[in-house]
Amino acid sequence: MNKKISILGAPITIAQPNGGVDLGPDAIRHTGLVKRLESLNLTIRDYGNIPVPNNGTDKINPETNLKNLEKVALGNEMIAEKVKEVSESGDFPLILGGDHSIAIGSIAGLHDQFKDLGVIWYDAHADLNSGDTSPSGNIHGMSLGVNIGFGNERLTSIRGKQPKLKPENIVIMGARSIDDGEKELIGERGIKVFTVHDIQQKGIEKVMVEAINYLKDRVDGIHLSLDVDGIDPAHTPGTGTPVEGGPSYRETHYAMSLLHDSNLLTSADVVEVNPLLDEGNKTAEVARDMIAAFLGEKYK
Repeated sequence: MNKKISILGAPITIAQPNGGVDLGPDAIRHTGLVKRLESLNLTIRDYGNIPVPNNGTDKINPETNLKNLEKVALGNEMIAEKVKEVSESGDFPLILGGDHSIAIGSIAGLHDQFKDLGVIWYDAHADLNSGDTSPSGNIHGMSLGVNIGFGNERLTSIRGKQPKLKPENIVIMGARSIDDGEKELIGERGIKVFTVHDIQQKGIEKVMVEAINYLKDRVDGIHLSLDVDGIDPAHTPGTGTPVEGGPSYRETHYAMSLLHDSNLLTSADVVEVNPLLDEGNKTAEVARDMIAAFLGEKYK
């Protein structure tokens, strides 16, 4: 496991409708994240927040069925450039969102270093919509689709037009709110999905081990994209699109620990912490705990 961790704040908020998710990176930092990680004998560099544009509108462009396309694209170009720089330096990029659109930039920035990048998408949602299928026009629900080359060219062409991910290199975990268009794409592209029912039936250990074994021989690194709404909202109230019935805090913590132990994790983003919707920064504290787990902390 890489012992050099570079933290990047990516506070995009205009790819979803709730104000406050731009405060997520600093809310997570405020929990004592750096000291917690330094206690694991990790070297931490915090580059602060990338100055992404965030003055958007809630109006859908009728031509694209997207909100704030150009500014979301510009923000993700900035994220991609910084992630590329960190990755090429040899550090582990840890990107703190912001909404889940930031994964467009995170993964695009890794593309030069990892030609067969694997992704574990830990989320209540599949985020495989496009302007053609989205019921809302919110780009945070399209980020995984963009990375497989599905969607508006302004987004799919960030750092090159080729898809950044192969569908067979993706595992979605914890999904329990998947739109019809997303289900169709999952079937067409053969994307591996473990729903919350799979986790309940098999147990979190078996599901995570199965996910790791599925990816390990086909990828040259694994990026974790952890949306806090992937966890049951009883533990993560401070997020904009909560879905009841997700994996618990302990299940998720164990899954993150197993992912660390695989020695395959090469980068991560943690997204959708919204302190304006939270209860005493509880969700940011959960995010901190999960980061510590996938970077090596064990329960005492």
